[in-house]
Amino acid sequence: MREQIVIHERDNVAVRLTPLRDIPAGHKVALTDIPEGGAVIKYGHPIGRATRNIRTGEWVHTHNLSTALRSDGIYEYHPTPCALPSRQTAQFMGFIRPDGRVGVRNEIWILPTVGCVGRVAERLAQQARAYLHGSVSNVLAFPHPYGCSQLGGDQENTRRALAALACHPNAGGVLVLGLGCENSGVAEIHKRMAQVDETRVKFLICQDVEDEMAAGLSLIKELIDAAARDVRVPVGADRLVVGLKCGGSDGFSGLTANPIIGAFSDALVSMGGATILTEVPEMFGAEGLLLNRCRDETTFRRAVGMIQGFKDYFTAAGQPVYENPSPGNRDGGITTLEDKALGCTQKSGSAPVTGVLDYAQSIAQRGLHLLDAPGNDLVATTALALSGAQLVLFSTGRGTPFAGPVPTLKLSTNPALSAHKARWIDFDAGPVLHGEPIPQAAERLLERVLRVAGGETVQSEQAGLQDMALFKTGVTL
Repeated sequence: MREQIVIHERDNVAVRLTPLRDIPAGHKVALTDIPEGGAVIKYGHPIGRATRNIRTGEWVHTHNLSTALRSDGIYEYHPTPCALPSRQTAQFMGFIRPDGRVGVRNEIWILPTVGCVGRVAERLAQQARAYLHGSVSNVLAFPHPYGCSQLGGDQENTRRALAALACHPNAGGVLVLGLGCENSGVAEIHKRMAQVDETRVKFLICQDVEDEMAAGLSLIKELIDAAARDVRVPVGADRLVVGLKCGGSDGFSGLTANPIIGAFSDALVSMGGATILTEVPEMFGAEGLLLNRCRDETTFRRAVGMIQGFKDYFTAAGQPVYENPSPGNRDGGITTLEDKALGCTQKSGSAPVTGVLDYAQSIAQRGLHLLDAPGNDLVATTALALSGAQLVLFSTGRGTPFAGPVPTLKLSTNPALSAHKARWIDFDAGPVLHGEPIPQAAERLLERVLRVAGGETVQSEQAGLQDMALFKTGVTL
């Protein structure tokens, strides 16, 4: 068994696969002497500067390494050739919706417009499952605390997000459930929906009816009856939109699960499909690599605007732009934001960036996209669904039971996690540490994704843990 991995020939640190003296597995060890102020190189790029002299064989972490990032960076476009060869598309069994989009699930979703009726939505979902039949697999409620006491762009974000979910192809039917006195009420959500099929989308204002439970169940029965006749048919993988996300990362994330996801993304894009990468703050430190892969200068400028917008969001709140990774990240061996970002962006593969999406903006073309959303696991995963991802790939080195509104397939970065939390993990990327080639692992992942798209459930679905969280950016009245 290998004891450590050197990721790139330019690196002056290696990642330990086994503990060495005081150095835990997943952490960095110096391959050469590094002077105080010298660059620490990992993934072939600087991940910070030494805060004191580091000797060969020494542990490299928070006690002797700090970020070198600054908030006033200036970006210039230096295009990197990154065209991918086309690849014959694979197939999965999906639900073709009237607007031409494809769902990988046929569920009934209950979307409360305001937090006041969130529990009502949950009760409706629980009771309505007794009426399931045909191809309808579940009734899900997605409560949230917003929809009222919001202003400006923050309120508009909530309205657009709920409208986007109401139009998601994984939902065979939707009940939009309002209270009646909220700012972002039923009428506001309705008018932001591109098309409304009255057999598939119902609206209910609780204050307008005597018994909201009876009225709601009656409408849900109608939705189930309409969607129950839907059937899966063969669909090309070019119709897939897959979200890319990581959370609870460790020192192995950038070696195993994330590059596997990147190779998968390249394969899907080569077949004409689409992938979406988000977590903008976790691009800081590696954003230049993504920016130079933008397909043209217009896309580059939009991506720069997204990056700078998030920096402004941080500074306007009086917060540091380049905050260190979370305690779990640091425990797992990630020291600086550059370290985190270079591992995180491995999920993007090598495809050109074809588009940049605003929060809650629907994807409209194929290829790799960047999405304007934060790093928070549930907020970011929900944002991927809002933009049209039918499922999400989520890599983790620490483990998490959560899932978003769409199937959330968890990849463990190491075999110990996969064994320890088998009821959380869907795919073990750990064999890469012991010699499995990344392309081979990516083919394993592609096969699993196609099965999940065709109806195979993931662990979080089996546990009933699907949830959502909206991105709140403004004051609460």
